Amino acid sequence: MKVFALNASPRKDGNTALLINKIFSVLNDNNIETEMYQLAGETLRGCTACRTCFEKKNMQCVFKNDCLNEIVQKTADADGIIFGSPTYFADVTAEMKAIIDRLGYVNKANGNFLKRKVGAGISAVRRGGANRVFDTFNHFFLINEMIVPGSVYWNFAFGRNIGEVENDEEGMRTMEALGENIAWIMKKIGGGK
Repeated sequence: MKVFALNASPRKDGNTALLINKIFSVLNDNNIETEMYQLAGETLRGCTACRTCFEKKNMQCVFKNDCLNEIVQKTADADGIIFGSPTYFADVTAEMKAIIDRLGYVNKANGNFLKRKVGAGISAVRRGGANRVFDTFNHFFLINEMIVPGSVYWNFAFGRNIGEVENDEEGMRTMEALGENIAWIMKKIGGGK
């Protein structure tokens, strides 16, 4: 079984990556393979609703000059998916929104390949707005018929400067419990396939 995480932070190895790695440590202890893709430095455009993905049904977005098609393949190959984003003006980063829209279109155009995969979203937040990020992720997972595990609190942790999230004891415990619940669900459903 494998979990693929997409880190939409513009800071490589920042607080969002630390939260994902906390979850990964639990998943690895449960013999679940993990991989993180960090969007830092990537430029992504939004979806134009051209519907070429529906015409071609080739598991690809028509725009091939960015990382979206690689991410499509990684999500298709994974049994579980984690989306991570810092909170930007009470929502996900623009890059994450572009991924959500374009991946969502390609998924629907190609037989809903995300169906019954485990999906979890997490956010690093300075002060407020993380619930909206959490909500944005859950809307994506649920409309794509994914299985969304819970945790001991909403999936975010507080921290502004890199490393500060590790001082949020409740936030880190939330990530740990989320990892435990992802592992439990994946084992019960046999990896979502």
